[in-house]
Amino acid sequence: MAGRISSLLDPARIVLHLQSTERGGALQEVAQLLAGHPDVTDFNGFYEDLLIRDRLDSTCLGNGLALPHARTAHVRNIVLAVGRSDAGILFEHGQDHVNLLFMLGTPVSQPGEYLVVLRALCKICKAPADRAALLTAPTPADFLAAVAAIEARLGL
Repeated sequence: MAGRISSLLDPARIVLHLQSTERGGALQEVAQLLAGHPDVTDFNGFYEDLLIRDRLDSTCLGNGLALPHARTAHVRNIVLAVGRSDAGILFEHGQDHVNLLFMLGTPVSQPGEYLVVLRALCKICKAPADRAALLTAPTPADFLAAVAAIEARLGL
């Protein structure tokens, strides 16, 4: 996998206009994109693990980004879904607004791969111009193309 986020993404698992503006609803909306994913062996178990992890500590990274994630026995391989909100989702006691939500599920047996993906996501979203490209991509396919272009430029 070598940190390539574009290899984990599928336009069918990218929603560019989240309906919910609150954390719980947005998490559920993005998680539903992974229901039926061939690498999710038990969606309800995965979602419960995700919620448990989300309650432990902040998944908000700042700069309008959140990375709700779970290391779980309910996925065979790393899975990723993306939600984008123009209005912003209230995270962390109403103090942080999130516009890009990257939801990640990783097998318990792959802690190293999880760190590679996390590092790549942070690099992709670090520069304001790159975040702007992701925030303005008009279609899921364009969003995926923007991710691939950023990866290529960064040498990921």
